[in-house]
Amino acid sequence: MKLKKEHCVLYAVTDRKWSEGTTLARQVEAALRGGVTMVQLREKELSGEALEKEALEIQKLCRAYGVPFLINDNVALAEKIGADGVHVGQNDMEAGAVRALLGPDKIIGVTAKTVEQAQAAEEAGADYLGSGAVFGSATKADAISMDPDLLDRICDSVKIPVVAIGGIHAGNVARLKGRKISGVAVVSGIFANPDIEKGTRALKSLVMETIPKS
Repeated sequence: MKLKKEHCVLYAVTDRKWSEGTTLARQVEAALRGGVTMVQLREKELSGEALEKEALEIQKLCRAYGVPFLINDNVALAEKIGADGVHVGQNDMEAGAVRALLGPDKIIGVTAKTVEQAQAAEEAGADYLGSGAVFGSATKADAISMDPDLLDRICDSVKIPVVAIGGIHAGNVARLKGRKISGVAVVSGIFANPDIEKGTRALKSLVMETIPKS
């Protein structure tokens, strides 16, 4: 699947921290019903068969809804199950090496916190960038908030979409209005909501009012 800009609008990044009493797959399906436009499986506590089983279940849901399914960091698993792509950080496999493994038709996202990282990722074949943390982070205690002007400079430095990430939820997403992002990536702002479907639908409406029209 090739990345389209509209896939970046509301990008759900999983965290099973809030799945007590249910399953991560059910939470993801609720987010899909609510209108998320891309899903990334990011489960640091899972590995091996457990991670693969989770990935296959969520991938099936994403395909039923026509939404791209990406895996965080684990390029080998993405290749094995035929996921739509992967997202890698600066300390993971370099984007050019990922592209060589997965081929031209998979989506590659890269975390970029500087203009230099953004340009290098684009040159190496990344399809989109994740930049932040724009409002700190509920899932990474060591996340440093990004200067909003730096976020704009990153957007201006590349031709590929840039997705803002970090502590984004319905109560603060409007503060990104006027920035040059293509969308937002959200973790707790989706999965910590007691009514994920309803909350996601409301959040998406706010995001659509926030990002530039194109």
